[in-house]
Amino acid sequence: MKLKIATRKSKLAQVQTEIVGSLLNQKYGIVYEKVLIETKGDRFINISLDKIGGKGLFVKEIEAAVLEGKADAAVHSMKDLPYIIPQGLEIAAIPLREDVRDVFVSLTGYDFHNLPQGARVGTSSLRRRKLAKMKRPDLEIVPIRGNVQTRVEKIERETLDGIILAAAGLKRLEMASIITHYFDPLDFVPAVGQGALGIEVALSNPQRDYFRGIDVAGPRMCVEAERSFLGRLNGDCHTAIGAYASIDGDRMNIVGIFELTGRLIKKEITGQKEDYLRLGARLAELIRKG
Repeated sequence: MKLKIATRKSKLAQVQTEIVGSLLNQKYGIVYEKVLIETKGDRFINISLDKIGGKGLFVKEIEAAVLEGKADAAVHSMKDLPYIIPQGLEIAAIPLREDVRDVFVSLTGYDFHNLPQGARVGTSSLRRRKLAKMKRPDLEIVPIRGNVQTRVEKIERETLDGIILAAAGLKRLEMASIITHYFDPLDFVPAVGQGALGIEVALSNPQRDYFRGIDVAGPRMCVEAERSFLGRLNGDCHTAIGAYASIDGDRMNIVGIFELTGRLIKKEITGQKEDYLRLGARLAELIRKG
């Protein structure tokens, strides 16, 4: 049996699809074919996301391909998925989660905390910009977009002292050697779903159970808890929002950040892991109260 899996054209997206394809092959002996799709978000790389529509720009064309039967499933970075999933689709599996942390990359070896006064730091994320400025108000934040390799190249092209990226993408691309600083996720809170892969399928697809079969409970619960937080606050690319859920035995801890009236509010909650959706929603309510 051969399954068709849709994804973006970037090298990272293709590597992530190969990871999922390998899991399917190991468990079921299934082979797969990549269906490469260029999204609107990929076409307009010089415009900030909040000006052209937000997160859905990286998934809409791919979701359309799945709904139209051109692909059996899609592989996404979970942090790219809006909270609302189109009717007729489901997240069949969240099979694994890489390192959730944000990292700093400097080609001259700077640690984030040792950057010179007024250093130029690149990031396309509102969340990262706010967190970086909280730690170092003197920094000049330069907006940059593009795939991982493009953003690394922009360090030299735009005379930056460094950039902030997700550890997961660099590790999957075997580029972890250029990381000069790892941020603590309890302090520099990552994006919702960061590091996790999601497999989206059509409810009408007869092969969907194969994808459901590679779901993993721990990553699934953590990401769904974070997405519950996201949904309750109606967060998107226009807002500075982040969350990180972790499991220790039967307990789940979630830390979240959200910008309210110009101020970044941070709260934390702990409870039974089986209550993961309720915990995410309760954390959102705590943050609403300031």
